[in-house]
Amino acid sequence: MEYRQLGRSGLKVPVLSFGTGTFGGKGDFFAKWGQTDVKEATRLIDVCLDNGVNFFDTANVYSQGASEEILGAALKGRRGETLISTKATFAMGDGVNDVGSSRYNIINACEASLKRLGTDHIDLYFMHGFDALTPVEESLSALDHLVSSGKVRYIGCSNFSGWHAMKALATSEKYGLARYVVYQGYYSLVGRDYEWELMPLGLDQGLGLMVWSPLGWGRLTGKIRRGQKGEGRMAQGGDVGGPQVDEEYLYKVVDALDKVAKETGKSVPQVALNWLLQRPTVCNIVVGARNEEQLKQNLGAIGWNLTAEQVAALDAASARMPVYPYWHQMGFDSRNPKPVKWA
Repeated sequence: MEYRQLGRSGLKVPVLSFGTGTFGGKGDFFAKWGQTDVKEATRLIDVCLDNGVNFFDTANVYSQGASEEILGAALKGRRGETLISTKATFAMGDGVNDVGSSRYNIINACEASLKRLGTDHIDLYFMHGFDALTPVEESLSALDHLVSSGKVRYIGCSNFSGWHAMKALATSEKYGLARYVVYQGYYSLVGRDYEWELMPLGLDQGLGLMVWSPLGWGRLTGKIRRGQKGEGRMAQGGDVGGPQVDEEYLYKVVDALDKVAKETGKSVPQVALNWLLQRPTVCNIVVGARNEEQLKQNLGAIGWNLTAEQVAALDAASARMPVYPYWHQMGFDSRNPKPVKWA
């Protein structure tokens, strides 16, 4: 297993972590992700640990806490050899204060997650989204309190825009508060918006990236190809939602993945994951699986590397013109070089 620094922190993490959004399956939305119970979860975690994946990602809203409960039960007796990340911000109750990143909700949510997970500390605690109604100072002060108390080791942010993240980092520096060390965000060969602003921010500020939905909401599993029944519906989001993807663009990317997969003897998802591991700022990819076969397939993405030519071919197939002002900045690359080429 390869380990990388978690952003600008001293913590090293495996390049793959296991996402537990499939645990529990409560509610219409999360039932579509998966309905893994404790027995199945324990077996999947066994496979992870046997392959050096000791990092597990969850969130309080996944199946309204059931994901945390199942993860905690499956890790019972072996918590000391593992890392856990979870998240708060989104609503976990009907109360007016049971949502957001206020001091009230952050501390209550953390205590509830600790109880469900059956642990005395959370290794990495994320704000799951940006709460514009709560002062940034209040949120960071509450998180700093959790770090100082030992209940949380590191903090991160997820789904923030660039200015949200930068304001938080500047506030931490100004007041000497705990600092976000990692950003968890969507990034894939059919979703490269992260590169426009968040990647340059990460490079400049030492903010690492944990990738979620690295296979583009299931579009890069190798099951979607031109002419297959139902492929258009999947391009538009399928059963589990996700951003729409132009069908021709998706087929172009999958065609390129197919070609590289044949050259390498790897599968389409393994190639897609390996491409991400070679991108700037990426320190970890959150992979999910409904069963052991899917998990082992994802684990095959490490231990080898695409060639520079293969990376370039995938870059070209997935390139998109960025939105303003980034397309304008492309004309000033001599003074404003990009970490990757967008088009």
